[in-house]
Amino acid sequence: MNSSQQSGVLLSEQRGHIGIITFNRPAQHNALSPELLGKLCEVLAAWAASGEVRAVILTGAGDKAFSAGYDINAIATVGPDHKASVANEPAETPFERGLAAVKNFPYPTIAMLNGHCFGGALHMALCCDIRIAADHIAMAMPPAKLGVVYGAEGLAQFIQVLGSAKAREMFFTGRTYKGEQIGEMGLAGQLVPADALANTVFAVAEDIASNAPLALRGIKRIMNIVEQPALNDEQEKEAYDLVAESFRSSDLKEGQAAFLEKRKPLFLGD
Repeated sequence: MNSSQQSGVLLSEQRGHIGIITFNRPAQHNALSPELLGKLCEVLAAWAASGEVRAVILTGAGDKAFSAGYDINAIATVGPDHKASVANEPAETPFERGLAAVKNFPYPTIAMLNGHCFGGALHMALCCDIRIAADHIAMAMPPAKLGVVYGAEGLAQFIQVLGSAKAREMFFTGRTYKGEQIGEMGLAGQLVPADALANTVFAVAEDIASNAPLALRGIKRIMNIVEQPALNDEQEKEAYDLVAESFRSSDLKEGQAAFLEKRKPLFLGD
């Protein structure tokens, strides 16, 4: 079965048992907006219900960016105060729902990193089971440069995939990683020339999709179960409060302004 949706902020295509999702906001470097994330959840839910898609590829439109990260103009919608203030809405933010849809999709997912990948988009890539990158791209996690305390579940995901030492380096420095550094940090399993990226990724997807569906579903589900972090209620509340404090801070406002004005921020620590 082949089908496609070829307009809007998110494109989707099904080729046999392989699903391809493209973040389609090239003018905004494929930034993850609430609208895009909502459509991502809809497509993945439909594919999960059908059972026909046994490998999913996520990528970005164009050749410059997989995604620049969460839309900086909508950053308030990922904060704890937004969840508390929006009546009759799910407890999760659009970003959290998008991450969960990728991580919990019943079959394997592959991030085809065709361009730069920053912030929340890197978190989403790490929610994929496999990451394959073009060797010219850059990757970074800049919350500390924006005045944001990243949430416990997100930090746990980075520690789980990269290991504690590398996750700490990435978050504390906010550095940008390129070339061999991407492989050394564990951000991608393979680095290939840009012109070989699509063929490399589709070969992996075809290998996956040709395997037994029951085995794929069962193995992925068990892996997700055994990898879950365990925090007690007190630790969860402390982590929540630290994130909420950062979203109310003047440092966050300064970080946003400096990012948009392309200048170095002047943080005051409050």
